[in-house]
Amino acid sequence: MKKYIAIIITFVVVSSCKKDFLDRYPQTSISPQLYFNTESDLSLYVNGFLDHPGTSLFVNGNEQGTDDYATTGNVTMKNLMSGNISSKNTPNNWGWGRLRSINYFLGNYAKANVADAVKNHYAGLARYYRAKFYLDKVKNYSDVPWYSSAINPSDSAMLYKASDARTLVVDSIFADLDFAVNNVMEKVPAGTPGLWAVKAMYARMALFEGTYRRYHPELNLQSTATRFLQLARQQAGDIMASGKFALTANYSDLFNSQDLSQNKEVILNTGYDAAKGVSSSGNFGLLDYEQSPSRDLVQTYLMKDGTRFTDIPNYQQKQFVEEFQNRDTRLYATYMYPGLMIIPSTKPYVQKLSSNFTGYHQLKGFNNNSTDGTIVSSVDVAAIRYAEVLLTYAEASAELGTVTQPDLDKTIGLLRTRAGLPGLNMAIANANPDAVLQAKYPDVTGANQGLILEIRREKRVEFALEGQRYNDLMRWNAGVTCFAPYAQGLYFPGLGQYDLTGDGIPDIILISKSTPIPSDNNKIKNSLGVTLVYYKAGSYGDQGVTVYLQNGESGGPTVTGVSARTFTAPKYYYLPIPVLEITQNPNLKQPFGWQ
Repeated sequence: MKKYIAIIITFVVVSSCKKDFLDRYPQTSISPQLYFNTESDLSLYVNGFLDHPGTSLFVNGNEQGTDDYATTGNVTMKNLMSGNISSKNTPNNWGWGRLRSINYFLGNYAKANVADAVKNHYAGLARYYRAKFYLDKVKNYSDVPWYSSAINPSDSAMLYKASDARTLVVDSIFADLDFAVNNVMEKVPAGTPGLWAVKAMYARMALFEGTYRRYHPELNLQSTATRFLQLARQQAGDIMASGKFALTANYSDLFNSQDLSQNKEVILNTGYDAAKGVSSSGNFGLLDYEQSPSRDLVQTYLMKDGTRFTDIPNYQQKQFVEEFQNRDTRLYATYMYPGLMIIPSTKPYVQKLSSNFTGYHQLKGFNNNSTDGTIVSSVDVAAIRYAEVLLTYAEASAELGTVTQPDLDKTIGLLRTRAGLPGLNMAIANANPDAVLQAKYPDVTGANQGLILEIRREKRVEFALEGQRYNDLMRWNAGVTCFAPYAQGLYFPGLGQYDLTGDGIPDIILISKSTPIPSDNNKIKNSLGVTLVYYKAGSYGDQGVTVYLQNGESGGPTVTGVSARTFTAPKYYYLPIPVLEITQNPNLKQPFGWQ
């Protein structure tokens, strides 16, 4: 099957990469007279649109710009806040070749000699992919031209049309999704989206648009948010009512299993089998390569008794080992924690500290079950899981003001029970909102303020480092508070020796930037006879320093940047249209504040 998918991907790429249809070359290399005749033709073509993530889910450029990560990568949000993006050098997310291929299929699939139900199934999938394509465009630019069919190169009016209003484009997106959920079949080949995956994506997209409209006053669409929140709740509710899905007992199993195809939490799976030539990137990039998770995320996880870590006196001065004591068990599946052993070693892992990194290392997405490269590169990735459906139902219900305690018990309650925590009590949450979360999300107000804040906490920790934080912050209008601050890392009260494994025995030593690191024979050994790892500590940017501390040699959390970085709202919620596109089509207008 994968062989044939590769063939159709080649067809699609050839037809779409010659030149964009908006650049006046819409012809395809696939003749409708020779193709679109059998179900195999339809299947091969539509499978060329497969786009759900694999292991890139855990090494994600957009996520690296959020409060979940520090990064040395050249990522869009970091460049925006540094003032390094304009219409002349914007990331080119304006391409339309994929849409052209989708619309070409929709213009020709009906001639196939197959039953209408089969035709409609593949048309539903194509429209599902078109909906996803367009929502990505809306996320980047808000208003964009809507094209429901492939464009003739002589049709100048269509080629150079102005953008359509967001409302029209989004209504068209959800018309596509309505068709998809009414026609896509439930039973489909492994790794391809069926009815329930389409419904889950429908719910995700409806929640995005509903909350985006509610929290983004620049759109002046707050009064229209309810419809999309209701759609999100309805689609999530349908999945829950089906009884076909359930949470897996062990959270960490979702991230180190070689076969998730039968896991009842996984609605859409990305399967890998290196022995058959379908290999993931393995553990590449997760130790100290380009990204490192943040202290802010660590502090978001609750204590195992359900109380808030940030309510502990002097929580900001907690050191690495203390931070991981008696916490939500999901933390230990996400971060490399004190005492963790990385096979084949029989000694606790001591993470390497590097300048511009937080000192925390990511465990989620790292296979610690084997050193066999074939096994490491054969771990499946859950592209859509049932936990998201539960969270969507809870959030949409809370935003609608219809949420009840039973709603929370069958959604957030299940997630917290799996994590070893008490459930979420609606009355208690609203009576005592978390001050830290209030500062992050000042737009959340009203009777359900505390509850909505707790649902946002739950979404962050349940899907930490899985590629959802960026879109959540964008839809919640949280850019100013959650994008601009630099990620901080491990806290060190000053120079000296520190235990990072939890056994009470020091593993590393921080020395002054002016002190030479001794030769190996003269380095300090701990009580186990192990030589301490030496690091020079100082202020950010000090020459020869490996560990940057907020207060230099006087201590503080590690810092990953200090230069000014500003999130300009609403401008930075959007990207500028590339200047070449505006030059070719003067009818296009830049979004909010861009020139």
